[in-house]
Amino acid sequence: MEQSTLDQALPAIVSKAFQLGKPISIKGPDQKETKRLDDLLWTFNPQSFLPHGMDHANQQPILLSCGDDNQNDAKILILTHGCTHNNIGQFDLVCEMLDGRVDTQINEARKRWKEYKTAGHTLTYWQQDENGKWNKKA
Repeated sequence: MEQSTLDQALPAIVSKAFQLGKPISIKGPDQKETKRLDDLLWTFNPQSFLPHGMDHANQQPILLSCGDDNQNDAKILILTHGCTHNNIGQFDLVCEMLDGRVDTQINEARKRWKEYKTAGHTLTYWQQDENGKWNKKA
């Protein structure tokens, strides 16, 4: 993200991923921030609804957590705040959301990119242009 904040981009990304009809897991860095993201998804747009929560994991199409357990058998993983996961191979799609204005987040993401590539994962890279539109870069 270079034009949007996480709070602006996450609901759009989750909405798009939800359209694929697969369970989603969103990982935050800690319980407090994960709860804040949960609240964000309830309030970002009064005209839309994304079925999600932090409790009753096996009943959640979209589960927010700060752990590596895949409690809702998610096929899509969204990582926020530079979070990582100990087994990304169990997911059909993994989206790492990072702030393109923070050098440490960029450098860590580049290291993970190399690790993912070495592990044989299919990778794409999307970047926002000056208008906030997402463009595929690799």
